[in-house]
Amino acid sequence: MEHPFRIYPIGIQSFEDLRNNNNVYVDKTELIYRLANTNKVYFLSRPRRFGKSLLISTLDAYFRGKKELFAGLAMERLEKEWNVYPVLRLDFSMTKYTAMSDLEERLNIQLREWERLYGKDSAEEGYAARFSGIIKRAYEQTGKPVVVLIDEYDAPLLDSNHLPELQQALREEMRKLFSPLKAQGEYLRFLFLTGISKFSQMSIFSELNNLQNISMRDDYSAICGITEHELRTQLKTDIEMMAQANNETYDEACIHLKQQYDGYHFSKSCEDIYNPFSLFNAFAQKSYENFWFSTGTPTFLINILQQSNFDIRELDGATATAEQFDAPTSVITDPLPVLYQSGYLTIKEYDPEFQLYTLAYPNREVRKGFLESLMPAYVHLPARENTFYVVSFIKDLRAGKLTECLERIRSFFASIPNDLENKHEKHYQTIFYLLFRLMGQYVDVEVKSAIGRADVVVKLQDAVYVFEFKVDGTPQEALEQINSKGYAIPYQPDCRKVIKVGVAFDSATRTIVDWIIAGE
Repeated sequence: MEHPFRIYPIGIQSFEDLRNNNNVYVDKTELIYRLANTNKVYFLSRPRRFGKSLLISTLDAYFRGKKELFAGLAMERLEKEWNVYPVLRLDFSMTKYTAMSDLEERLNIQLREWERLYGKDSAEEGYAARFSGIIKRAYEQTGKPVVVLIDEYDAPLLDSNHLPELQQALREEMRKLFSPLKAQGEYLRFLFLTGISKFSQMSIFSELNNLQNISMRDDYSAICGITEHELRTQLKTDIEMMAQANNETYDEACIHLKQQYDGYHFSKSCEDIYNPFSLFNAFAQKSYENFWFSTGTPTFLINILQQSNFDIRELDGATATAEQFDAPTSVITDPLPVLYQSGYLTIKEYDPEFQLYTLAYPNREVRKGFLESLMPAYVHLPARENTFYVVSFIKDLRAGKLTECLERIRSFFASIPNDLENKHEKHYQTIFYLLFRLMGQYVDVEVKSAIGRADVVVKLQDAVYVFEFKVDGTPQEALEQINSKGYAIPYQPDCRKVIKVGVAFDSATRTIVDWIIAGE
């Protein structure tokens, strides 16, 4: 089957470049039209690489009246007047913020650019006064209300999360910058802010009490990312090419894409959303790889998890209230909201009676990438060594070499540096969890997450392995627990053989010391 040549917008954040160079574009302009013509002041939180900057660029083109860029899109049908407004666009992601001078430089560069367009009053000295003056003069000189677009507002604050004093200073300066916006409502046509973290956490927009936070609203849940419907209609050709390249059927390719890149939910009743960055990379390379983690997991996320002593075994299925997502705080300490807002966890269920959100990893790509990022922080071994062990464990089990697999696990723990201070049982349980969760990327693995289940169940084509680990106990005690709790019973009707494995782990030697294998 012959397919057209397709150019994917990987790394392209300019709507004008995308349209002029005939890049693939999933039409979001009906939502953008509704956004621009309903209310006036908005905030949107989305994870990195989800299209926030492209959305800002599309709004920029719309408000500048660049009608030709919207040919063939929903906006062409919806917009009848095409007014041209002055647009002030500020992107905070263009530098790293390790000192106050970084913010000062970024603001001075942007304000001077606007002052060259609209003039400067010598009495305006501070950033707030200069910004306020620019907005007023832009309104007076053009006769049109001003559009203000602020992208990645929280970049300075996330960069400085490990430096509380610097973060406080940055926050105060940014609060001053944005404080005139409410008072200048008469000069504004539209104000839109994006970021990763929710605005109230940083409390720099406290004066903007008319701000519409659309981050968790059903009606705007698909404004960034790609929905299942959009994938099956606007990107059907791309799925066909993906299937052909991987020797799959169309339906098999859909399942593969869904498992790898789908699963995001940003509101109570949001339809499934695909990560656009990963999806377009997969289409471009015709390969189901882990693209979102190519730049690595931010160190501050791992630091928050360790400092808060959060049990990472509870991440996949954690519950949170709406208040947790929106709690004002000077320094981020609760990992759940930031993991959600960063895209590592997403909404899987909502309980309206108790107003509780259930969070979990959105898909295989995120689970694998995040666990691989966490593993070195807990075992202090290079990531490549961890991957080698995980793959080797699976190969041993597939070959029926259970004893060799357990020997290899013993070797893995013995290789962990002895200078680790944490000797608590929870620490070792966490390492076991990470180890088997990573194995679960290749075979069907259940890892204990609630009372009444075995520590680990590994399901292969011809066998089911039920593992129970005892720290400073005996393998007999572990095996007795498998039997007394009936951990193996759910798998007995299966045609595969069930193998129970009781394992003893010694915290003094920090490795497996003995095991018992009982087949059925």
